[in-house]
Amino acid sequence: MAAQQPPVAPPAPAVANDQGPHGGRLADVGAMQIETVIAPSGIRLFAYNEQKNPLDLRDVRGVATLQVQGDAKRYRYDLFAETRSDGSAEALAVAVDLSPIAGRQIELAVQLAGLSGPQGQPVRFQTTAVAPRTEAQQVAAAIAEQKVCPVSGQPLGSMGRPIPVQVGDRTVYVCCAGCIDAVKDNPSQYVIGKPMLKVAPATDADAAAIAAQKLCPVMDEPLGSMGTPLKVTGLPRDVYLCCKGCLKFLEKEPQKYLAKLPAAPGTAKPEITKATAADAPFVAAQKLCPVMDEPLDAMGGPYRTVVEGRVVYLCCPGCAKKLHADPQGYLQKLAQQGVEPPRVR
Repeated sequence: MAAQQPPVAPPAPAVANDQGPHGGRLADVGAMQIETVIAPSGIRLFAYNEQKNPLDLRDVRGVATLQVQGDAKRYRYDLFAETRSDGSAEALAVAVDLSPIAGRQIELAVQLAGLSGPQGQPVRFQTTAVAPRTEAQQVAAAIAEQKVCPVSGQPLGSMGRPIPVQVGDRTVYVCCAGCIDAVKDNPSQYVIGKPMLKVAPATDADAAAIAAQKLCPVMDEPLGSMGTPLKVTGLPRDVYLCCKGCLKFLEKEPQKYLAKLPAAPGTAKPEITKATAADAPFVAAQKLCPVMDEPLDAMGGPYRTVVEGRVVYLCCPGCAKKLHADPQGYLQKLAQQGVEPPRVR
């Protein structure tokens, strides 16, 4: 007599692409649909009948087995009903901190007791997802992706906590408070979405612009060192590259490479440098940034720049633009505070 074979488990149902009413993924299990919601704080399940109405899960229990892609270890979690005041339960849930695996692909296998699946079998299904980031992790990831302040070109974080500036539906981070107005006043220059770039070989008409730019912002090599430079349009200003291989880097991080370019003709940036030990007595006398009214070391400073032949100290490079736009106004403000900026020697 042939040995009795163990019963074959029914195949896991396909996961639908539809999104459920709670933002989770829907899996078809016979006539039912199960919605899986994965949050940084845990896992929740909702069930719906054939008419898409939520089921009462007060008598249902479940087990979820989680595996991170590339990791052989599996984690088992018991799912319990979230009971409401009337005794009913719309969801099964487990509280677990998933933030350590944020951004990683996970596979979730679920078995539920107290619900009948196809042919009376226990409900089993699988789903995949990317473990979501917490709000703080999302901010950190956005800052890491942006890397540099689009106004000053300084690394984000070099002058304290980066500051978010909302422009329409986009958020751009700047290095200091002095850069906020620049973004708001000229968003087309500093808030760049995915650019639609056009590339063509430079011509004789571009000679002056190439001479002014001098270097490829990606490779830091002289333009022309690898043949005819490429002219890239579609950004707030034209950019010249040394070769075609640099284009993908410019497309990926346009702000980073735009910040490396020299000032466009007629828009020269004021020279600003970090204060040195020789500046210490004057920094102590001035105390505050005339633009932000903040201590001079509040945002990575003090920095120094020259206006009207006078050395003025600032808390961050972003303040230089305002100072140079109205030098008399800020020099008068310093005078009212009893501060006489030193003359350039």
